[in-house]
Amino acid sequence: MSASQPPRSPRSPELPDAPSPNVTGTGTPTLLVKIFGKDRPGITAGLFDTLAAFSVDVVDIEQVVTRGRIVLCALVTDPAAGGATEGNLRSTVHSWAESLKLQAEIISGIGDNRPRGDGRSHVTVLGNPLTAESTAAIAARITSTGGNIDRIFRLAKYPVTAVEFAVSGTATEELRTALAPEAAGIGVDIAVMSAGLSRRAQRLVVMDVDSTLIQDEVIELFAAHAGCEEKVADVTERAMRGELDFEQSLHARVALLAGLDASVVDKVRAEVRLTPGARTLIRTLKRLGYQVGVVSGGFTQVTDDLQERLGLDFASANTLEIVDGRLTGRVVGDVVDRAGKARLLRSFAEQAGVPLAQTVAIGDGANDLDMLNTAGLGVAFNAKPVVRQAAHTAVNVPFLDTVLYLLGITREEVEAADGLVD
Repeated sequence: MSASQPPRSPRSPELPDAPSPNVTGTGTPTLLVKIFGKDRPGITAGLFDTLAAFSVDVVDIEQVVTRGRIVLCALVTDPAAGGATEGNLRSTVHSWAESLKLQAEIISGIGDNRPRGDGRSHVTVLGNPLTAESTAAIAARITSTGGNIDRIFRLAKYPVTAVEFAVSGTATEELRTALAPEAAGIGVDIAVMSAGLSRRAQRLVVMDVDSTLIQDEVIELFAAHAGCEEKVADVTERAMRGELDFEQSLHARVALLAGLDASVVDKVRAEVRLTPGARTLIRTLKRLGYQVGVVSGGFTQVTDDLQERLGLDFASANTLEIVDGRLTGRVVGDVVDRAGKARLLRSFAEQAGVPLAQTVAIGDGANDLDMLNTAGLGVAFNAKPVVRQAAHTAVNVPFLDTVLYLLGITREEVEAADGLVD
């Protein structure tokens, strides 16, 4: 041992490495067996039972069923290694297929599938409807970046059509940059995310509240009881467009609520309407082990109630000052503004033990932009144009649970989980 190297600490002997898989060499003859026709139980078992007679090894399998029609592909080694002939295999497979009124195609070749290019991404497309024209435009733009579409499958058929493209051969950021303007031009929503283990990791999802988790602007609900709804709504709209400083606009709007009886808090809580799909989104994320939080430029008098009702892990908002049973027209403590939302996202992530790269932020207004850009995935939900242009992706349908599709979760998986008792 070199004098410069520290002595190794005693440890148990290492286990031997697992044996390398039997990878088919690039020069090894293989056969691609394709079966297509009307689907029924037993086709897959029947094909491989037929192939088993020729002692072939299975290199790859792919099966798709669409509207009751099956396409089954099996890449297998040449039967010559087992003493049989390719002709015998072809004849036997064709006879088996004909007996079931299926079609068979067998293609000779060399080796396994060609390696996929560097750079792998998941491209999720939401359409309502998803047209052939928009699908063609998306596929063409992927190709123009040097990407190859390796696989496509449907995530959901309602309330929107959601499909996912597995793409290789181009960097995720480059693909996202290319597809964002295409999506805006053809009227679909597109999310581009890196493929890999991180997509399946437990994550943290943080949402804005007003016009995101709920359909309302909470301060406007309070204003309706104070008789100043129009004045507050005008200031709110200008702030959301980024025309006014949020903190100044917040103080101006809250001042109009001075003198309201504190009992109005319970009335506002009862008036809050959850966004369609909000309960499904949160329930599904929690079942998957995700942590979920909200940050709001609204008020803890409402977000605390939402946290309890929905089982949220984190919640932070401004607090209306109440003295002697009446609203004073002031807020207490630090204001949750645009920068504050981003800070809270970082804080929640640290508490949850989740890297920022594995966080998802959802919001609709200009004061959400810092949070959306800080998260690993920022989703503009039915957002103002300035927000849609700056976020990683946009969802422009009124169903909050469509965010699940961006995470690769299918509608069938959601419904199956809903059918179980927690």
